[in-house]
Amino acid sequence: MGYRLGRAKRATERIMESLRSLISLCLMSVLVSGLIGGCAVGPNYHKPAVQIPSTYRDTNDNTPVQPQAASFADLPWWQVFQDPQLQELIRIALKQNYDLLLATERINAARAQLAITRSSLFPQVQGGGNFIGGKEQFFPLNANILELVADATFQIDLFGQLRRATEAARARLLATEEAQRTVTLTLVSDVASAYFTLLQLDLELQITKDTVETQEGSVKLTSLRLDHGVATKLDVLQAEQVLDTANAQIPDLERQIGQAEDAIHILLGDYPGPVTRGLKLPEQFFPPDVPAGLPSSLLARRPDIRQAEQNLIAANAEIGVAKAAFFPQISLTGGGGGALGRSSAFSSLMGSQTAIWSYGASVTQPIFTGGALRGNLHLTESQHQQALLSYKQAIQHAFGDVSDALIGYQKLHEVRVQQQQLVADLEESVRLSVMRYRGGTTNYLEVLDGQRSLYSAELTLAQARGSEYQSLVQLYRTLGGGWQQ
Repeated sequence: MGYRLGRAKRATERIMESLRSLISLCLMSVLVSGLIGGCAVGPNYHKPAVQIPSTYRDTNDNTPVQPQAASFADLPWWQVFQDPQLQELIRIALKQNYDLLLATERINAARAQLAITRSSLFPQVQGGGNFIGGKEQFFPLNANILELVADATFQIDLFGQLRRATEAARARLLATEEAQRTVTLTLVSDVASAYFTLLQLDLELQITKDTVETQEGSVKLTSLRLDHGVATKLDVLQAEQVLDTANAQIPDLERQIGQAEDAIHILLGDYPGPVTRGLKLPEQFFPPDVPAGLPSSLLARRPDIRQAEQNLIAANAEIGVAKAAFFPQISLTGGGGGALGRSSAFSSLMGSQTAIWSYGASVTQPIFTGGALRGNLHLTESQHQQALLSYKQAIQHAFGDVSDALIGYQKLHEVRVQQQQLVADLEESVRLSVMRYRGGTTNYLEVLDGQRSLYSAELTLAQARGSEYQSLVQLYRTLGGGWQQ
């Protein structure tokens, strides 16, 4: 019994030695591939030289402004948007928004694809076992056989096809990560923009309701004066016109508010519903300074530009994959294993053990493909050129976006300041007109015109405030701010 166990143990050791030899062969193949496959066909990536403006435009006198190293976009979004309720909405959106969740899942898919592509750089080893037992037909004897086998294949990446494919997959992963940052940036700005729109509508509704309350008092006053014979029926009708105009605006504003709230909840990844407000629109924070920063830093800060560059890197690597397809493909193969067998009656005669291993190599070389390989190379070269043009276009659009945002922020700020002064002047004009009307030195038409102008100017001021905050959000977004976690 001890003798048979010893033989089985020695046979198992010989089988394992064969498997170790196979593994050593695979590791040696990897080493040889690294030594002789140090170079890869196809162009190595070099960052393209792109001419960019040295300064941003200054819209005050239409001359370039001296750039500053610091940028408004370097601030995290919670320092730009200081309304606690808006901050909470952005945090919820960053956790639940479906576009962002999809972008994050695409990163997982790209990471898995990189692992699949990179696996071709290593030996592919498969093992198996087989056990057969039973009773012999002509003799009442038991026989058992155990087989252990392993096979390995390894493609020597002599011309860098697999390495270039891995390089392309890695660049696509990085591009997917930049795409996710772009979605984050867009989401933060969309939530802030929708929130400021909602606050603007709230302000317009409040102005309208205040106007209704004021005009109801004016109608009562005018009716009382009519009863005492110091006003005309026309005065009463004119006063009611302003009241009716304001009342007609309320349902439409309430409709817009409800739809704006629903839009915010969709951004939050939630079902439609009311939105809790924080600070009112005139109370919102405005940064004292919004420097654009160095133009060269825009290329590193904007995730869409970085995504375009990673797509360019992937397209550049695909050229190497296409060129390597013209050259021979060398593969190494190996196998090893063994078997143990014994019979209960004739263990010394029929018991056996074997251990074998083998190796080989194969070479394939394309001879005639009907132009498929050359066509594939031309395709990858065209795709690389398209990626290069897209990269340059992304940079051009980025500078256009920043220029438009700077112009918008500066000019809309001026509009809001002027409109604010207009409202103050009209308030004083209406106050004097009412005093003159009560004193009997003017008719009610003068008061009516002043009240109409004031109501319209107050609504315009509310819209100017909203537009100014929208331009601030747009500037922050175009400069590449808002995706910091």
